[in-house]
Amino acid sequence: MIDISESVMQFLLAFIVAGPLLGAAAALLPAPPGLRGKSPEQAVLRHGVTVTGAVLVAALVLALGFDHDQPSRMQATTDISWISALDVRIHLGVDGISLPLLVMTALLTFLSALYSYFKMPSGPSPKAFVALLLVLESGTLATFAVLDLLLFFLAFEMVLIPMYFLIARWGGEGRRAAAWKFILYTLLGSIVMLLGLLLIGLQTGTFDMVALATDNGRGMTASVQVIAVLAIGLGLAVKTPMWPLHTWLPDAHTAAPTVGSVLLAGVLLKMGTYGFVRIVLPIAPDGMQTFAPYLAAFAVAGIIYGSLACLDLVRKGTGGDLKRLIAYSSVGHMGFVLLGIATMTPTGVNGALFANIAHGLITGLLFFLVGALKDRYGTADLDTLAGAAGAALYGRAPRLGGLLAFAAVASLGLPGLAGFWGEMLAMFGAFEPAEGLSRPAYLTFLAIAGFGTLLTAAYLLVVVRRVCMGVPRPDAEPLADVQAYELAAWTPLVALTVLAGLWPAVLLGLTDPAVQQLLAGGQS
Repeated sequence: MIDISESVMQFLLAFIVAGPLLGAAAALLPAPPGLRGKSPEQAVLRHGVTVTGAVLVAALVLALGFDHDQPSRMQATTDISWISALDVRIHLGVDGISLPLLVMTALLTFLSALYSYFKMPSGPSPKAFVALLLVLESGTLATFAVLDLLLFFLAFEMVLIPMYFLIARWGGEGRRAAAWKFILYTLLGSIVMLLGLLLIGLQTGTFDMVALATDNGRGMTASVQVIAVLAIGLGLAVKTPMWPLHTWLPDAHTAAPTVGSVLLAGVLLKMGTYGFVRIVLPIAPDGMQTFAPYLAAFAVAGIIYGSLACLDLVRKGTGGDLKRLIAYSSVGHMGFVLLGIATMTPTGVNGALFANIAHGLITGLLFFLVGALKDRYGTADLDTLAGAAGAALYGRAPRLGGLLAFAAVASLGLPGLAGFWGEMLAMFGAFEPAEGLSRPAYLTFLAIAGFGTLLTAAYLLVVVRRVCMGVPRPDAEPLADVQAYELAAWTPLVALTVLAGLWPAVLLGLTDPAVQQLLAGGQS
């Protein structure tokens, strides 16, 4: 920790949220002659790297200046009246729950911009691409930083339009249908969520998330809490995505460009689970307790469903797409996050937050790697990759094959890597759920989730066997191994996956005090 004044911390957080928006506006302007370089297109891509890099630096400085001795306290807070008639305030702040998500979002967006500088997806003008990428970053960062329910909703919705256009204009086959499916599902969920947020604000007289968390639902009757949790939970569940509201996700991932898939899986899905932890758990605890067993049941159903879908896609002759497979695996992994939240215990919620970060790092890396495979082979179809062409990555591109195997075993939860801790803690939480929840039911959910981990290991090991192993054909064309720009974009994700796996206390030391306070109703 370094000593930084509160005013500087406030500025850093404000810059992290608003900086990408200013950068998006600047990206649409003509580049000054001295900054154009080889072409205006390269200049705007370089601008994207610069802005996202500056936001990442600001996020890292904010993390260094964060008071790690008091992670449960909201820090770098700004609280300004915005719409006085509705008591809506520009209220920003960061604690041990939101700080890791802010840093991960800034990192993944920077790595996506860096990757795009060297490997811009085919499509319209890079100006629009960079501007949309920066608007997307601003919306996701704002979601994790705002402390007003209506501002949270605006930030939550702000990401929909840029992601729609990233899929529809720079995506692959079936991109328009996938983009429409994405935006219709998420918009319909958001409309219901807005009604729940308005209900809370009207019943309590405030939209301030800190005040509402401290009140811990005492300003609402049990029936109002149940209605609010149902409405808000539906909107958050669509974005998570929870089975059976997940059907937009495989199509969106399959059609999206590589960086779109990285940000969709690594950042956007986390907005839904973050909403459960920040809003639903502390603000409407009685309503959450009513729905927690149902949430846990849908969560474990998603774990099994996602794994079975992946096992079907990985079979020979099914024409399974690797991007689609990773999308279905995300349904399963996010099921563990929801299970942890549904236990309503510090252990389970800490596991959910850890699994959120681990999934962002590992799945972001997986989508980068599958994008690289698709660039080299022209397809992500498993039968084509493992068929007559014989991918045999260990023999043809050993570094690429090694990284793919690393990401696969990290995703299946190998001890010592980031994927292990979150899922284990979520299941520990299910072993001893919160008071008032049925322990036999949660033990059943625990057993189902445990079986899901075996299925996860099965399909990921089959992917490694089919794509990485084998003997290269003598007449196979040369295959480029990992390039320098790819190594630069992927190395931070590999390093953080190992670090989080070997030293989980770094992350748990941030989240645990904040979770303990949140579940206690904001009382220190």
